[in-house]
Amino acid sequence: MTIASIGAVTTTLILVGAFLALMLNLNNVAGNLEKDVEIKALVELTASDDEVEALGEAIQEIPEVSSVEFSSKEKELESLISSMGDEGDAWGLYEQDNPLNHAYIIKTTDPQDAMAVASEIEALDHVEKVNYGQDVVQNLFRFNDYARNIGLVLILALVFTAIFLISNTIKITIMARSKEIGVMKLVGATNWFIRWPFFVEGLLLGVLGSILPIVVLLTGYYYLSNSTTALNQFNFIELLPFNPFAWQLALIVLVIGAAIGIWGSVMSVRKFLKV
Repeated sequence: MTIASIGAVTTTLILVGAFLALMLNLNNVAGNLEKDVEIKALVELTASDDEVEALGEAIQEIPEVSSVEFSSKEKELESLISSMGDEGDAWGLYEQDNPLNHAYIIKTTDPQDAMAVASEIEALDHVEKVNYGQDVVQNLFRFNDYARNIGLVLILALVFTAIFLISNTIKITIMARSKEIGVMKLVGATNWFIRWPFFVEGLLLGVLGSILPIVVLLTGYYYLSNSTTALNQFNFIELLPFNPFAWQLALIVLVIGAAIGIWGSVMSVRKFLKV
């Protein structure tokens, strides 16, 4: 039964650890996507240099704004030409008579504030248009919120499932000693005197059961973090670095294993203390 208890801990912790690593990396990817959210405010073509500068200062004064970068219409034309490849050469004809607007590139301290800040900038003088990919950004934030919430629920569900399985497994081992517990109670042993051996046993079962999951997770994550050449073409997909993330994950798995082992033993022995 001791081997069965360790096996239950090992199996469930592998699932918990793997899913935790997956969700934390997805959360990191979502965070990287959110960091790339920026607001582009186009300045009216009729605005003078002083008005353009005053607009930049007004944008900078918005509390939620973290950075403001001015992009001249010449720079905007260069970016347009380079982004269109060979087809962009046709825009070279407009270098002498540039029809584009000056622009301000704005980033917010919290990406979730992008929509509110965009509305505030749009109300300023000499702003012709504000663009931040409204539909894409809203869907991105909504997806990220759903992913984080669902991930948290699934992780908690796995942890509680692990506690339930381990508790039932340990309960069977304690049932075999129910007569001994009853005798100890009858001769005057206190509840805590009886609990302590099971407390230590649960701790050891949890720690021993977490060793294999830690080895599997460290090995798998090391291999994965060094074999992501296919993902490198996507700038926003970046795994958390092996060091220190993998060691932090190992510590979390160890703590979870010890905690559920202790909890399972203490809760299982409780019913046998009533003599």
